[in-house]
Amino acid sequence: MTARSSRLGILGWSALLAAALLAFPLLAVLANLFQGGGGSFAHLAATVLPRYIGNTALLLLGVSWGVVSIGVLSAWLVTAYQFPGRRLLEWALMLPLAMPAYVMAYAYTDWLQFTGPVQTLLRSAFGWRAQDYWFPEVRSLWGAAAMLSFALYPYVYLIARTAFLDLSRHAVEAGRLAGLTAWQSFFRVAVPLARPAIAAGTALALMEALADFGTVSYFAVDVFTTGIFKAWLSMGDSVAAAQLSSCLLAVVVVMIAIERASRGRAAYHGGAVRKPAPPQPLTGAGAGLAMLACAAPVVFGFLLPVGILLNLSLGDPDVHWGARVFTLIGNSTLLAAVTACIAATLAVVMAYAGRLARSPFVAVANRVASLGYAVPGAVIAVGVLVPLGRLDNWLAGLLEQAFGMRVGLLLTGTIVALVYAYLVRFLAIALQTVEAGLAKIKPSMDDAARSLGASPAATLLRVHAPLLASSLAVAALLVFVDVMKELPATFALRPFNFDTLAVEAYHLAKDERLAEAAVPSLVIVAVGLLPLLFVSRRLMRPAAS
Repeated sequence: MTARSSRLGILGWSALLAAALLAFPLLAVLANLFQGGGGSFAHLAATVLPRYIGNTALLLLGVSWGVVSIGVLSAWLVTAYQFPGRRLLEWALMLPLAMPAYVMAYAYTDWLQFTGPVQTLLRSAFGWRAQDYWFPEVRSLWGAAAMLSFALYPYVYLIARTAFLDLSRHAVEAGRLAGLTAWQSFFRVAVPLARPAIAAGTALALMEALADFGTVSYFAVDVFTTGIFKAWLSMGDSVAAAQLSSCLLAVVVVMIAIERASRGRAAYHGGAVRKPAPPQPLTGAGAGLAMLACAAPVVFGFLLPVGILLNLSLGDPDVHWGARVFTLIGNSTLLAAVTACIAATLAVVMAYAGRLARSPFVAVANRVASLGYAVPGAVIAVGVLVPLGRLDNWLAGLLEQAFGMRVGLLLTGTIVALVYAYLVRFLAIALQTVEAGLAKIKPSMDDAARSLGASPAATLLRVHAPLLASSLAVAALLVFVDVMKELPATFALRPFNFDTLAVEAYHLAKDERLAEAAVPSLVIVAVGLLPLLFVSRRLMRPAAS
């Protein structure tokens, strides 16, 4: 019994140590909140901070309206009605998850700019000149909100669709017996009952919008993330960047608190097992409108951007798959694979520690380790680089004094800092996936293994690992794809002369070389499609049954 307690103690302490390491960058950011610095933050607060706050609030307002209107409506239509193409659209509506918002921004900029095909066609058709007509500017705050809405609405769609599937047939039929029309049943019955799920999906989308850097930077929209990089890279003031990061972190905390409070107040329960209402068949104009409403997000959020990028990459003879592209693929794959393996391993250790120890400290440690997913990559980059940079300089000075060695930057000059930032940002995905997989394994299997003399480690390797193979694969794939798409942390922490697909696409687009930016952008989308299709099949399987 003593040996067993010792092993459990090791697992518990491992979880606590991992949580401390993953929470350290956030604490480092908060530690700079009350530092004086060089006066840069006071200057920023008096000049541009109100603009950052106002633009961020407007961006969140636009994104929330976009993701709710698209996600909730499409989720209700594919759940409550039967129309042509419904079975295809119910999983195709998830495809924009593979399309980063900044990649979509590059595609639509080429398509909608003054020299693009849309405006060129309008001028040719009507004989207009530049001063003869008005055309909306895509590189604007509302353009960024539109790009983020098309890229992020699947968060709301997935969660709202699950909630609508759980609605009982009796609730829907009660609304119809009360004389409500189809739309009245939607607004007065379905939406109120699904409100907690809608709020949760919207909160996830808004936190992803806060974390975005590529879209708002490319569209020259001054929000918190662009301000952090301006203070850091242009002004050279890491303290001011950390203080801006603290403000953004406070916004994230407030959003999480509001979502939790809203979900707690709007808890709806049913007394019996719910039988979902069967889809109602639509015909004629109703079927056409439903199909159009569900197909439009897929077209504008995935098919059209992919088509634009393919046309750019194939239509320019100077664009080709050279050695540079394959080097970028190798760099991105290396970072994503290393991070995915470490994240999956840590997730197994922490989830298994929570299963065995059943200690509130371990449970809290696992939740603390998951906080990074709600924090923008720009904030995590600041929290990683500032303390690790000081540690690097201290280690370099110590080694030079003791051994006369000039080792350079051991942490921030290599991919170590970058992988560390990725783990802080994305470990929550792997941890929650593994915890869900472990929850399906009956505790009696643990007891049976222990009664046969197996240690906790042997039980994990021989019993749980084979049963967790599918969950581990999903966890690693999800982390892999998120690392491939991550831009702000990679942009800030990558070693010298070590670029990734996301950074290369951003630099080329910034230089208005959109045709060349299309190639790395397409690779990012293609990599994201494979696990998305795999996960979507798993999600659709219970829905079909």
